Amino acid sequence: MKTRNLMIVAMLICVCLIAYWYRPAKNTENHLPKNQEGKVFKKVNLTTAEVPDKTELATYAGTSPFILKGIDWLAASQFENGGWGAGSNNRQHIRDPKAVKVDPGTTAFAAMALLRAGNTLKKGPHSENLKKALMYLLQLIEEYPAEGPKITNITGTQPQVKLGQNIDASLCAQFLMRIKSHTRGKLAKRIDKSLGKCLKKIQGSLAKDGSIRGGGWAPVLQSAMANNTLEMAYDAGLKVDKKALERSRDYQKKMGGKSKGGSRPVSTFGRRGMVSSPTYSKGDAGVALYSISSQQRATAKEAKKAEKIIKNAIRKGKLNKDAKINADNLNKVMDNEDDAKKLSQAYEQNEATYRSLQSNRVLAGFGNNGGEEFLSYMMTSESMVINGEEKFDKWQAKMLERLEKIQNPNGSWSGHHCITSPVFCTAAVVLTLTVEKDKDMLVKERKKD
Repeated sequence: MKTRNLMIVAMLICVCLIAYWYRPAKNTENHLPKNQEGKVFKKVNLTTAEVPDKTELATYAGTSPFILKGIDWLAASQFENGGWGAGSNNRQHIRDPKAVKVDPGTTAFAAMALLRAGNTLKKGPHSENLKKALMYLLQLIEEYPAEGPKITNITGTQPQVKLGQNIDASLCAQFLMRIKSHTRGKLAKRIDKSLGKCLKKIQGSLAKDGSIRGGGWAPVLQSAMANNTLEMAYDAGLKVDKKALERSRDYQKKMGGKSKGGSRPVSTFGRRGMVSSPTYSKGDAGVALYSISSQQRATAKEAKKAEKIIKNAIRKGKLNKDAKINADNLNKVMDNEDDAKKLSQAYEQNEATYRSLQSNRVLAGFGNNGGEEFLSYMMTSESMVINGEEKFDKWQAKMLERLEKIQNPNGSWSGHHCITSPVFCTAAVVLTLTVEKDKDMLVKERKKD
């Protein structure tokens, strides 16, 4: 009898724990951390002094219907205060986009997707969503202390735990850089100030080895996004320490392994396979896709620069028509031997990562899709835009086919491990499939100082 009673008690405890775990989450629209609730913007009115009338709009024309469905779902998932949320890492089973806390990183990521898709602050089906998101982020960043690496007191979000604690600053900075060109006057000044704060925090959180402190489960992805942010800011002429950028870029170059070598297992998780190096690194949680896509994105601009230099030298008759892109030929037409070597190595690494990404086993990542996989696809698509049309067209055709197959019936995409958030995953997919609309910013190079 005693044993039976104990078993009954144990079963009741288990039932209670399960009920607690799967209990419906409260709508947290008005339950955000103190000082970060954000105003509720029913409609945001921006004057022509802040947003020019003649803003360019890359319309939705030509966008596949399944992508449009994802864009509409993402816009409908926004809170009234302008934010979006990925949800807590401790409650990954929650897929309702309105049953989570708003966080700045996910808000910036989702807003960036709507912007890249073709909306502006003045025009587009979801321009009002962009306005609300911008106002929410500016208020949050402006009110947060300038000291330290963070821009929010919200903790434990899926992106923070899986990518890194300081990911919010990078995501916000990337959005602010992209939206800035659509503004002027007082609004542009507010963006400049908040952007400067984010960039300062990113550079302040850079470790000696070039990584970003506070890494999560796959810290290479946080460091990659920070590197991309610093690179974009530097090329846009913003205040970025060039040595810090080089340190960050060098770290990413090491992540994918050597540019040449033998074969190793692709991943210590999920599916396994054999591909030529680069292989997995200690920062990618044993999933080769994360480090390979990070390295490819970090080497894309230098690889393209090496290609341009060689092609230009051939056109001018300084090199033979069949001249290869290598250190010897670059050294013949460049003034600095070290720079020639650096560009040659970047080109070799970029080509090696491109070859690795042709493998379906590498693309499988962890073995099933999570936000980390979708983020890796996005970075690779950005790299392909920089690399040129031939590589981009082949890659993008593969992505369109791959991602359409796994779309949810409601238009969203969601993860099956780690970052499961449909908001984060849908934003990443939209950013991947509309990347060509961001070409001008991605290929932009800094004018000589």
